[in-house]
Amino acid sequence: GRRCSAYPACAPEVQAAGGQFVERDWTEALVDGQLVTAPAWPAHPAWLGAFLELLGTRIEP
Repeated sequence: GRRCSAYPACAPEVQAAGGQFVERDWTEALVDGQLVTAPAWPAHPAWLGAFLELLGTRIEP
């Protein structure tokens, strides 16, 4: 199964679906292949950065 991070109360659902729940700091994102997950809204900047990197997005000044 896939590894993912989510709000801790979601851990049983992740495991029941065959996934591996990975506990992360509230501000960290987790990348597993092309899946980007995070535990809560404080991780939005990290999640978005990881997602844009997977897309190959270049941001220039």
